[in-house]
Amino acid sequence: MRRSTGTAKPLARLVLPVLLEQLLALSVGFVDKWLAGNLFAGAEPLAAVGLVAYCLAFLPVLFALPTAAVTALVARHVGAGEPAAARRALAQCGLVAIAPTVAMAILAAVWGSRLVESLGLPPESSLLAERYLAIVLPALPAMAVIWVGVAALRGAGDMVAGLVSMSVVNVVNAAASFALATGAGGLPRLGWEGLAWGTLAGYCCGAVCVVTILVGNARGLRPRAADWIPDTAWQRRIARVGVPAGVDAAANAACHLTFLSIVNRLGNVDAAAHAVAVTIESLAFLPGSAFQVAAATLAGQALGARDERRARNGVWLAAGTAALLMGLVGAAFFRFAGPLSTWFAGGGAGPEVADRAASLVRIVAFAQPSLALLMVLSGGLRGGGSTRLPLIVNFLGLVVIRLPLAILLAYHEVELPGGFGVLAGMGLGARGAWLAMAADLTARGLAMVAIVARPGWTRVRV
Repeated sequence: MRRSTGTAKPLARLVLPVLLEQLLALSVGFVDKWLAGNLFAGAEPLAAVGLVAYCLAFLPVLFALPTAAVTALVARHVGAGEPAAARRALAQCGLVAIAPTVAMAILAAVWGSRLVESLGLPPESSLLAERYLAIVLPALPAMAVIWVGVAALRGAGDMVAGLVSMSVVNVVNAAASFALATGAGGLPRLGWEGLAWGTLAGYCCGAVCVVTILVGNARGLRPRAADWIPDTAWQRRIARVGVPAGVDAAANAACHLTFLSIVNRLGNVDAAAHAVAVTIESLAFLPGSAFQVAAATLAGQALGARDERRARNGVWLAAGTAALLMGLVGAAFFRFAGPLSTWFAGGGAGPEVADRAASLVRIVAFAQPSLALLMVLSGGLRGGGSTRLPLIVNFLGLVVIRLPLAILLAYHEVELPGGFGVLAGMGLGARGAWLAMAADLTARGLAMVAIVARPGWTRVRV
């Protein structure tokens, strides 16, 4: 085993670009939500854009298998000094990404309207969400290029590529969405649809940026023609690492969308407040996401160099730093929940939405350190190739804790399946659902600490 080296400087070098990238990625949703809350009257547009934001946030789930695999495999081979294998990993994972792109396009064309309606928004808000998604979903191939390409570059230690591509996505989205929604600069005034067309343009331009970076052979990752020939041995490796991550992401998406439907059925005000609160809470994801990516890269490259001690030290350092930062963010949330909610809700949605959103933000503020541990330790495990344990923890937390507790706390009455009667609930509305979320995040964060404290995860074969 090779001698361990320091992890603090490599961690900082990996984290800072990703932190800026995540800020820009969140800004895509911020722009649409701010415009929806300030350019359009009523709670319906804000409730609709909240559902849209959930859908767009979970589209990466489609590519969780190839992105998790490409980060882990590229990091291993870069750490081992095997650039040819790293290039082949990128090409083979790119081939895997084609299938979910086609499948989602067919699913959206055939059942798109029914899927949106099943999430429980009132008809006016559902119609707005359907119109938005119909415009944006053709950008799926561009999104696949961004996510798989940036994941590979991260595995190689290049965190700047994601920052550059998301800068392009955000600038184009912000400018085009505002201009097309309002008719600025002599462009047609498209109103609600203008937000969607701006988002579509942003993702397409971001994909062009990623392709340009890879064609320029950043980090030596430009695949050769032979690398694109399907290889059964490589596909088995990708499946071994990526399938648990893909199942984890799909189960998470299904559970989160179920959680969203629980809140949506409480009415437009609770749905709009939930959308605003999720937007504010996503600010706390910035350090969590950045340190999660850094932990994955550090773990993968250290294990590729057969340095288990450095892998463990890097993951713990990333997790502890993220927990501290997100704890500070949680304190700021509790103090400034009111002004932040009012700013995002704007004048169109009304003070009731802002007040309710502020109460939700204060609830989840206390769970931010646990969320940091959950995110970063899961990232370290996945970067090291141990993708099964995060799957188990996440599935059990969501299914056993969050969803049943949310139903019990949110509704006045809960109809039991199979005709077994009605159970009295707490009737706390969206506040009850967010209390369930906070309990779930705390339990899963502690579970991940217990798992990473054991040494077995650094010895998984990929």
